[in-house]
Amino acid sequence: MGRRCVRAELSLASLAIVALAATTLLLWPVPLRALAGAKDPEQLFAKGVALHQAGDTIGAIQYYQDVLELQPNRVEARSNLGAAFVKLGRYDDAIEQYRKALAVKPDMTPVRLNLGLALYKAGRIAEAATEFQAVLKAEPKNRSATLLLADCFNQMGETKKVVDLLGPLEGTFTGDRLFDYLFGTALISQHDVARGQRVIDRLFSGSESAEAHLLLGAQYLSAAENRPEFLLKAQPELEKAIALNPDLPMAHGLYAKILQQNRDHEAAAREFAEELKRNPNDFDSNLRLGLLRREENRLDEAATYLERARRLRPRETSVAWALGRVHLAANRLQEAREELEQVVRASPSYQPGHVVLATTYYRLGLKTQGDEQRAIVQTLKAQASDEQEQAEKQIGPTSFRTEGAPSP
Repeated sequence: MGRRCVRAELSLASLAIVALAATTLLLWPVPLRALAGAKDPEQLFAKGVALHQAGDTIGAIQYYQDVLELQPNRVEARSNLGAAFVKLGRYDDAIEQYRKALAVKPDMTPVRLNLGLALYKAGRIAEAATEFQAVLKAEPKNRSATLLLADCFNQMGETKKVVDLLGPLEGTFTGDRLFDYLFGTALISQHDVARGQRVIDRLFSGSESAEAHLLLGAQYLSAAENRPEFLLKAQPELEKAIALNPDLPMAHGLYAKILQQNRDHEAAAREFAEELKRNPNDFDSNLRLGLLRREENRLDEAATYLERARRLRPRETSVAWALGRVHLAANRLQEAREELEQVVRASPSYQPGHVVLATTYYRLGLKTQGDEQRAIVQTLKAQASDEQEQAEKQIGPTSFRTEGAPSP
């Protein structure tokens, strides 16, 4: 790429990698262009770069598109157009441009890195991971691709892959707090306590930091699953983290979980929303805020959050279960049927799934299928309770309040 090629900026948060919120731009008229040389692609490209660097993203887009009408295979114009679309939050358009550029020159690693980042920002995490892996194959020491890939694995719940990726690089990333955070968190998730503690200690070295309080709060919160008294220790640590750095990724989401466990659902919803302002790709916050909005009967909002959660983890049964109930409440019966059938296929021992699917079948006028689901429910009730408990663990969080499943 030429020296005048504008690259989409990579921004790594001080603690965790977060998709940048696109700056909201008003549409204003594209400046009139001088007629002289209007069909000269070099002049058009130079003008596009100048506008892009000056912050006139809309104007730059028009010039880049004009260049591509004359030179469809001009890679730097495609790449810059993708960067401009990213700036406007038009991630799908950016992805299209980056892929067209790579179709012409597949070995352009900076373009592939930007493609991965656009996919990351669009919540297409698995696809982003594929692109970052390709970048690392070409440039094994690329710091941005390494940490972005680690965060993709983390968001997909594949923390063993985070450990496998970062473990051999521990000496290379000495003093890198972002590396320590991602690596330490993954080690804890994999129950490698001794090694994880050594990494955590590096975060606590030096002056007081929001990152250290966050990690300690996360540890206490995790321990509270078996020892509820640790919840009292987790809350002040997370409050300190937020006070020191309100923009710290994960802090608001973890704090929201504490509020949820304390049954302060309104405050929990606010904190989940705060997390998503800073980290729109946080799976748990999208799922849990979607559940809360459903309970408030704000069904369209609920569906929005849950669909984003699905894009992050397409095979997560808890998302299908939540979406199925949202669609059923909104009387979108065919959509509810598709989601709930997915739930019972993935977790055939989960009684509420069969109950709500039976309700859906009856409302669709499918009595035979409804009766079949009711028969399954009766069979499950006669089975051992431990099978039901295992199914509930697979489904994950389904609600923050006690509620009965709909009856057919």
